[in-house]
Amino acid sequence: MNIAETLRLKTRVIKDQLGLSLGQATDNRNHLDAAIAWLKHAQDVTGNGGVAQTYLVKHRKWAPSYPETTGYIIPTFYRYARLAGDDDARQRARRMADWEIDIQHPTGGVLAGALGDSDQPTVFNTGQVIFGWVRAFEEEGDERYRDAAIRAATWLCDIMDDDGCWRKYGSPMTGKQINTYNTRSAWCLARVFDITGEKRYLDVAVKNAEWALTQRNDVGWLAQNCLQDSTQPFTHTIAYAMRGLLEIGAAAQREDLIQAARVIGDVMIANLPANGFLPGRFNDRWQPTVKWSCLTGDCQLGINWGRLYQITGEAKYKETTSRVLAFVKRTQNLGGDLDERGGIKGSHPINGGYHPWQYPNWATKFYADALMMDFVNNSETRQLPPA
Repeated sequence: MNIAETLRLKTRVIKDQLGLSLGQATDNRNHLDAAIAWLKHAQDVTGNGGVAQTYLVKHRKWAPSYPETTGYIIPTFYRYARLAGDDDARQRARRMADWEIDIQHPTGGVLAGALGDSDQPTVFNTGQVIFGWVRAFEEEGDERYRDAAIRAATWLCDIMDDDGCWRKYGSPMTGKQINTYNTRSAWCLARVFDITGEKRYLDVAVKNAEWALTQRNDVGWLAQNCLQDSTQPFTHTIAYAMRGLLEIGAAAQREDLIQAARVIGDVMIANLPANGFLPGRFNDRWQPTVKWSCLTGDCQLGINWGRLYQITGEAKYKETTSRVLAFVKRTQNLGGDLDERGGIKGSHPINGGYHPWQYPNWATKFYADALMMDFVNNSETRQLPPA
């Protein structure tokens, strides 16, 4: 790396640390349109219908298409298409769903990692793509999407251990086999129940959520809940696990699961300062352990709080979604380089511990979902499918 490039990167970190890179938050639609434009660009650069895993700032290049997150970007594009009347977003969502069918593993599962990283399926990635196929079926009525979702869901059911834990087909990228954040994968089974009426899928979802509750400590913190270090999980995976518990609880009318999610949501609110900057990792006593923010987790928690507002009617959850978004909006670059414009970084500052020096596509996906959640919860006239 030459001197000019080193200076460029150091300058970016210093600006982030001093708050000099922060812009002004404007209305949700302005930020949302920019985020969707970035996601469209991330799809265009691959040329195959999938969405590039991440933009690598240091190398100024894009990673290959990522099956996992392309899968759950599909509902985001359908939701935006309905909100904005954007047929291009709808067509892109359909193209993503078709691409996911083209690369579906013979077992019914979905490949680990970015395209080309692995030839083996993995639990978490499979769950996330199911969300896309279910929504594509609901929107398009094409049985191919329903069939793909059923094949994948059946595989997930068949490989689950008797106690509700998935111990096989963990991510080869992280080396971790047991993950409580797989409650988000289990939630997809409840969505397959929605389009099939087959109770087995909902029952298996509940079984995993019940297993996850065995991993709770006395303050509601979950063990085995991080990509890297389960003693101090990212807010990203904390939010994943929380959402799974919340949605399975809502689908199965299990108040204990909803309450477990609510405990997490409330403690995260207690840790959120007025400026919306939430630390990116928390230990088993819910104490922050880092001084950088995981922007992905911020957006996911914003969505989760929005869902808690919809379920409970308590205004504090709606207000907290708006507060955390006010901060994340300020980190979004609305001008400049096309490869970064409208996207959301992994961390703030950019060299923080969650996907440093990257713009992972799921950060912007969850940001778009959170913006639409905030819009819906503060509007009396529009309705969108839940984020």
